[in-house]
Amino acid sequence: MTSKTITVTLKKSVISCTDKQKACVKGLGLRKTGSSKTLENTPAVRGMIKKVIHLLEVAE
Repeated sequence: MTSKTITVTLKKSVISCTDKQKACVKGLGLRKTGSSKTLENTPAVRGMIKKVIHLLEVAE
């Protein structure tokens, strides 16, 4: 892993998502569309991002 943090931004709404996808977005600490969070770059966080990558914008 090159960087220790990763920034994720919620770009699309979770209205039509499954409950598991909504839980992943909530677990990443994101609430409304456009909200951002800087998180540690761990395998657990990477897995949650992978599940909802179509809703997010990811920056290292």
